[in-house]
Amino acid sequence: MATWLNLTLQDSASPIMEQLIYFHDHALMIMLMIITTVFYTLISIMQNKQTSRFLLEGQMIETVWTIAPAIILLFIAMPSLRLLYLMDEIHNPALTLKTVGHQWYWSYEYSDFTKLEFDSYMVSQEDLQMGMFRLLDTDNRVVLPMNSPIRLIVTAADVLHSWTVPGLGVKTDATPGRLNQVSFSINRPGILYGQCSEICGANHSFMPITIESVSTNQFINWVSKQSE
Repeated sequence: MATWLNLTLQDSASPIMEQLIYFHDHALMIMLMIITTVFYTLISIMQNKQTSRFLLEGQMIETVWTIAPAIILLFIAMPSLRLLYLMDEIHNPALTLKTVGHQWYWSYEYSDFTKLEFDSYMVSQEDLQMGMFRLLDTDNRVVLPMNSPIRLIVTAADVLHSWTVPGLGVKTDATPGRLNQVSFSINRPGILYGQCSEICGANHSFMPITIESVSTNQFINWVSKQSE
């Protein structure tokens, strides 16, 4: 059972990721129907011993196998385009988080608050405590309120990085000298994990992302403690 779960997508924590999972299932079902049809046709042809010396053309079947794939592609393209527009839509943000990628750690700055910024390093194997995940937990977690539109501004200080959290359906390149923007909303409390998905050097695998989703009241209390 554990092996099967490793082959599936992570549980969604945002509306965008839910839509991505629905589209994945939609495309997978179309692929399954195509594979079933092709295998059925292949087996039928292999088992059919009839021959026709007078068969010169088949305009009907040629028309069908030209139009049918085009229709199938439309059923894939239309939901895909809709999802692309939803992912690029920018809402009125309740919170702005600035992220800077370094070799090899992340820096975070809450732009709506004064002097609320910190660096986030991976917890070394010697410092891991019970319940922590190796190569995924950080010393400073990004605390964000759930059910609030959040704007993420991403850049890098040295080389190319990529801020990626699969549970949110977010993957944004961090490019030196350029600001990339993405918007998302977290719809459940919990801890979400991600990693840099750009090959950025020797310690590329050691700059994880840890997000802690809390209620709005808990987030305000956390901000108050950080500002003290």
